Amino acid sequence: MKPVDLMTTLVVLLGLGAVPASALTAEQVNTATFAARTHQAANGPNPFIVKAQALLARRGISPGVIDGVDGENFRKAVGQFRRQENLGESDELDEVAWLALGGGSDQDVVVEYKLSNKDTEYDFADDIPRDYAKQAKMKRLSYTSPQEMLGERFHMSEKLLMELNPGLGFTETGSGIYVLSGGRSVLKGGAKRIDAVKSTGMLIVYGEGDTVLASYPATIGSKATPSLTGQYTVTRIARNPNYTYDPEKNFQQGKNDETLVLPPGPNNPVGTIWIALSEPTFGIHGTPEPSQVSKTTSHGCVRLTNWDAEELGDLVRPGVPVQFLD
Repeated sequence: MKPVDLMTTLVVLLGLGAVPASALTAEQVNTATFAARTHQAANGPNPFIVKAQALLARRGISPGVIDGVDGENFRKAVGQFRRQENLGESDELDEVAWLALGGGSDQDVVVEYKLSNKDTEYDFADDIPRDYAKQAKMKRLSYTSPQEMLGERFHMSEKLLMELNPGLGFTETGSGIYVLSGGRSVLKGGAKRIDAVKSTGMLIVYGEGDTVLASYPATIGSKATPSLTGQYTVTRIARNPNYTYDPEKNFQQGKNDETLVLPPGPNNPVGTIWIALSEPTFGIHGTPEPSQVSKTTSHGCVRLTNWDAEELGDLVRPGVPVQFLD
């Protein structure tokens, strides 16, 4: 059964009517060509860019959130790919780079996934308040919707998830939905050093012989709270961490002037993983707002999407040097 046929069947079975003519289909993404790169619905994800972003992610060159938009993080990833493939300094995905990426052939970058009991029975939070004092009273800083949970799991924006699955509520166990397949296996403990490049907002991970193992768009400090300078080392890796807010050591959040311990969860201020550095209170971590990575400032640390930070956690071990470069 063709992807578009399966989607139509799912929507009709759920009594939601026909698939809108403007809906993005799995087939459009998987068969996207360079010649058709400008063909897209108004204000919708571009299937050409969705395919390119997924193929870049499979190479370990993260575009951040896969959203089908020609944005800053996508351009960073294209530029990194071109450097690694010796295709010249540019952030343009021209036809030569597109073919080198594997875009010239059909690719199963959008695949079907069936919702499990664990998916549909997840205990979603009603809301995540901005105030840390209110967050500290919660048991867990969980996802707030199936769209947020599934979007993060498959490295895609909620808007793209909804475009691929028009009219679906993501609440029925066994229902088939369309998601991105941009994941990859990594060599655990393979990182030998990490460069945090402030000027480009990129984190580059090197293995043996200076082979690039991964690159990630990153938020690296701000003018008000600059990131580190020089070289440090990874000291520990904490998964699913809580977060201790100390206004005397960290920053002022709202009117909170006392130490607070915030519970773990994907909407924790440091996301789902904390990679501590040898400078106290500094680290590399995830975020509750993946779409803002490299677009907003941080309080001196290095912020990645949760999934990129988790992959980095697999690649590194305590003792790996981290160099901050201007």
